[in-house]
Amino acid sequence: MLDKISTTFSDIFRQISGTASISEKNIDDAVEQIKLALLEADVNLRVVRRFVNRTISEAKGEKVLKAVNPGQQFIKIVHDRMVQLLGDERQELELKGPDVPSVILMMGLQGSGKTTSSAKLALKLKNEGRRPLLVAADLVRPAAVKQLHVLGEQTGVDVYSEDIKDPVKVVKNALKKAKKEQYNTVILDTAGRMHVDADLMAEIKAVAAAAKPDETLLVADSMTGQHAVDIAKEFEETVGISGVILSKFDSDARGGAALSLKTITGKPIKFIGTGEKLEDIEPFYPERIANRILGMGDVVSLVEKAQETIEEEDAKKLEEKMAKATFTLEDYLEQFQRVKKMGSIKSLIDMVPGAAGQINEDDIDEKEMTREEAIILSMTIQERRNHRIIGPSRRKRIAKGSGTNVYEVNRLLKKFDKMRLMMKKVTKNKKYQAKLMNQFGGA
Repeated sequence: MLDKISTTFSDIFRQISGTASISEKNIDDAVEQIKLALLEADVNLRVVRRFVNRTISEAKGEKVLKAVNPGQQFIKIVHDRMVQLLGDERQELELKGPDVPSVILMMGLQGSGKTTSSAKLALKLKNEGRRPLLVAADLVRPAAVKQLHVLGEQTGVDVYSEDIKDPVKVVKNALKKAKKEQYNTVILDTAGRMHVDADLMAEIKAVAAAAKPDETLLVADSMTGQHAVDIAKEFEETVGISGVILSKFDSDARGGAALSLKTITGKPIKFIGTGEKLEDIEPFYPERIANRILGMGDVVSLVEKAQETIEEEDAKKLEEKMAKATFTLEDYLEQFQRVKKMGSIKSLIDMVPGAAGQINEDDIDEKEMTREEAIILSMTIQERRNHRIIGPSRRKRIAKGSGTNVYEVNRLLKKFDKMRLMMKKVTKNKKYQAKLMNQFGGA
């Protein structure tokens, strides 16, 4: 996620952060590199010019040139301008109270991820305590209705559909059902096209007139860069949108769409798609995304993801086991499975401060981690709780059961022993903890 632009900004900041004094030429050189980085990221030219002009104007003031730490002051200016570019603050969905149905109209071109994003949003709202109803109003794309029903089964969210070709009638009947059966959030999956055309806009306008939505969200493919921005502008000018969901954000190495949308359309990004799983949708926090783009990580999101998968009491027990070196392969398996729920390892590394450009993603072999999981699952409970009893014959059996070989079993056991020693050292040595935090850009 945002790997390319994040690495570029990290390199620029590394050059300037340790500078004892800064001249106007230093600022011009750094800003020129930033301008090129933004253009390479497919950021809208008008947005780049505005960003560069404001940064130069502020950076060349006495506040930076005469600052005690001018490099850090310059970085702060770039960071603040970046947050402003992305939308300043998190924009929540504007929904009615739990007793009155709220309507969310989902729009987007075919292939943007509109139907999947509708299901992801429904699951998120369901987990937050709302009672959503998905409505299959995309009657143009073959199998769209069936796809929504499949997603509804996977998320445990009810889906309303009819075997007719009139989306307005489907929507009206769905709203009646929602009111009668006390669904408090109705999510309309409307038709898309391969490109914006008059028929598409006319249909969406008719659906919007019938539904009177509280939110009109455009789903745009983050990887299409400026094309996503152009589409958002067309939808805003023709139909009107209240916000954007950027799908496939986890695969976007550049970030051009995210950096351009707010300035060009005046509308906020409300959510981002962060993976293929139905749980992989996140609220869009401008400051957190700015931190990721600038290579500063996103500790807040990382902590939130961790809190979703582990209780505080379990975390304390785990820390005690680490300190006493009683951490077992059973514990290792449990933590590994929790990490998988948090997202891909690559996406988690993106959130670690200072990791941008320091870790080669090609070195991260998630398949090897899956093999390790298979090896542990092939062990008996006793072997997981006491790996010292795993002798040669047991290793052969485990290798055969996991579809691996004895060499890989041996490697895992050696790695686990080293990890236990390191955990014991880290949990007992406060100075060592501080050293690690400093390496990751912490306090």
